Amino acid sequence: MCRFLVYKGSDEILLSKLILDPTHSILKQSFDSRLRLDTRRGQNNADGFGIGFYTDPKLGAGPCLFTSTIPAWNCTNLQRIASKTASRLIFGHVRATTEGSLSEDNCHPFTHGSLMWMHNGGLGGWKHIKRSLAARLADKWYLGVKGGTDSEWAFALFLDILERLGHDPSACPAHGFGPTVLRMAMAKTIAEINELTDSIPQDVLQNEDVDTRSLLNFAVTDGQSVICTRYISSAKDEAASLYYSSGTQWVTRTAEPTDRQYQMERRDRGADIVLVASEPLTFERENWVNVPTNSMLTIHRQTVMVHPILDKYYERDPYHVRSSAFVQAKGLVSNEKIPGDPLSPANEHPPSSLDGYRKLAAQSVCSRSLSPDVHRRPTTPVSLRDSTAR
Repeated sequence: MCRFLVYKGSDEILLSKLILDPTHSILKQSFDSRLRLDTRRGQNNADGFGIGFYTDPKLGAGPCLFTSTIPAWNCTNLQRIASKTASRLIFGHVRATTEGSLSEDNCHPFTHGSLMWMHNGGLGGWKHIKRSLAARLADKWYLGVKGGTDSEWAFALFLDILERLGHDPSACPAHGFGPTVLRMAMAKTIAEINELTDSIPQDVLQNEDVDTRSLLNFAVTDGQSVICTRYISSAKDEAASLYYSSGTQWVTRTAEPTDRQYQMERRDRGADIVLVASEPLTFERENWVNVPTNSMLTIHRQTVMVHPILDKYYERDPYHVRSSAFVQAKGLVSNEKIPGDPLSPANEHPPSSLDGYRKLAAQSVCSRSLSPDVHRRPTTPVSLRDSTAR
């Protein structure tokens, strides 16, 4: 499985302050991923990387994309570019292959027009639904898929659905498509993936021991708004980890040039910066908020909103306990601490110098754990918000 990072700020930031410099930067995660436990691959996300970022609008609405099959820690050009490039909206992704070969066509993020997309996880029963998914696509989206990953096919489905909703994915509107439209398209994308896995014949499921559970941590942006999901097609299991942090400044603790101890500062209740990450970039528990399983996170004008995804896997009971066993079998860790669960991240690691980080990984999800942004968090499920204002 992969790791990803999203930055959205009112001001530009050097890519190096996210990609290279922090204590647990996404570059560090490419060879020392603390929330990946896949013993077959160690803690590496070494199958390439990608950085996508938006530039001056006069250069075009589409993002600039830099991808490589070289491990991120071994790419000299990444070091050079990141230290001289700044942007207000950045996607970063380090890859550990589950589907698709090692090629630049398979490196995230994927782009079309002003849209950018990345994924951590996998589509359940992929080889049994790939043909059916492709058949749902208009020719231009089917032919637009260049690589072999389930993630890119999911993006093609998202583009097809966006068009079916009456919006031209190639249009690049100056103010974006709006968060409501992107949320709606994302919710329908997840719903259609679930429809496809549900349609796999029972005899195939039994004879081939097919697991239809999908891990769908998606991120999409139109250059204005960002939508991220933390999702699993199961009512009993936890999804792969996802966190966010918001504040007014992303700075080091001291002015020393060698200081890599970044922290999110909050000087008021507003937010000029929002970070979303598979794994936190710092070890300070108080700076990061769990995104609940089966939720959709929206960033619009630096306002953070979290909506539950209402479908058959939604659990209304706030005390309902999900298991982390499945996500751990995939080599990942969920956010949540599950009392008494031997596979819970809180119970499987011995004490060490990384205790603060592991406590963060084991942090339980409840309304009390949300940041000061909680007063802006709508409770309306995403599936019921089709008529909300952009």
